[in-house]
Amino acid sequence: MYKFSKGLYSDVRIEDRYTVQIAVSEGEVRQCRELREKKAFLRVYDGKKWYYASTDDVHRVQDMLEELAGYAAPEDGIDDDPVVKTFEVNKDEVMRFAGNCVADIPLEKKTEFLKKTAGEVKSDYAKVVNAGYADRYSVYEFCSSKGADIKYDFQTSGAVVSVQFANGEEKADNYYVKNCTTFDELVNTVCTEEFVRETEDVLLRSKKLEKPGSYPVVLSPSVTGVFAHESFGHKSEADFMLGDEAMAKEWQIGKKVGSEKLSIVDSGLTDGGGYVPYDDEGTKATRTYLIKNGVLTGRLHSVETAAYLGEKPTGNARAIDCGFEPIVRMTSTFVEGGTDKVEDLFKGIKHGYYIKNCKHGSGMSTFTIAPLVSYEIIDGKIGDPVRIAVITGNVFETLSLIDGVADDEEIESSPTGGCGKMEQYPLSVATGGPHVRVSAMNVQ
Repeated sequence: MYKFSKGLYSDVRIEDRYTVQIAVSEGEVRQCRELREKKAFLRVYDGKKWYYASTDDVHRVQDMLEELAGYAAPEDGIDDDPVVKTFEVNKDEVMRFAGNCVADIPLEKKTEFLKKTAGEVKSDYAKVVNAGYADRYSVYEFCSSKGADIKYDFQTSGAVVSVQFANGEEKADNYYVKNCTTFDELVNTVCTEEFVRETEDVLLRSKKLEKPGSYPVVLSPSVTGVFAHESFGHKSEADFMLGDEAMAKEWQIGKKVGSEKLSIVDSGLTDGGGYVPYDDEGTKATRTYLIKNGVLTGRLHSVETAAYLGEKPTGNARAIDCGFEPIVRMTSTFVEGGTDKVEDLFKGIKHGYYIKNCKHGSGMSTFTIAPLVSYEIIDGKIGDPVRIAVITGNVFETLSLIDGVADDEEIESSPTGGCGKMEQYPLSVATGGPHVRVSAMNVQ
């Protein structure tokens, strides 16, 4: 345990991280990287300013704490500071993955798995096949001058297969992603057959969007997750409200912001890329309802934003690694499953669209999603694949137009990407939800 200077708040977080990245292109291994690094990030607060330092020499932490304390101005009443009072004092050890650790799997076995997975893409139309594998095992330790003492681990193992299909001048790109918590689970669940058949169907039968306009739309679980993350999750990060009275007024707790069928949750307790039992300030993970039955019920906090707004921290102070300070970030953000059956969402739609997969999404007040695989809906049934450039809309209007939420909630995460904010990218997160129907969206 470290010696902390009196009259100051101090904390130390250490991460021992193991990672592997493998890339295969056209059957050849283009990258094979195995890395182990251990870093520390330490902070000192005197009630007025924060003082930070980062190091990859964890033996120097005590000396660096004392050096930072030398820059600060100790305050006898530091324990009564609103920010310091808000810090939790948790003592816990949560080691879930040490007995089935990806670091114990030989690199050769991971490489052979990826080559085999890429080789299983069998199609006369597949022209370029790229595949990537990534895993990570981290052990976190956190302690503070208030007495916090936490240790926990995190693990992920996943693969992505990206394929360019072509038939003459017609082309179609698609990707398959699978992310698990253990290597064995990944190996036993990866299957690209449906992905290949779907992409061939898009290549051979897809047609152009005949008439852009407003249509009823059904979103798949993965697209629902992107929508929730991009259109509402970032708006729920409380640091956007600091010093912005207009935004704070617009986002008052208790305000109706969406359909009564809609509930959006952020939870660090959910397995997957967003799992984080304690955040980087030692706050215990929570299941936070951002929207509950259409009403704004919560937002995401660090200790500082919670103290500033007079609310409770939610366990969302996170950094991509120990080279960065923790800021307010999402964990696993998803639309909570409803009571409708998937098939019922399509019924009653005379002419609309089903968005099966997407390239990316973005937005705050107005959102944009770029579909990758979409289908026409005719008389309540899924029809031919159709090429759609974007679907867009005003966030609040779209949240209010959700009129169907299925009971098939799914959570997904990417092994090779993540969420970006400020200079911190990629942060491991998860997104998801069930199939969702929106009565009107702008389809272009």
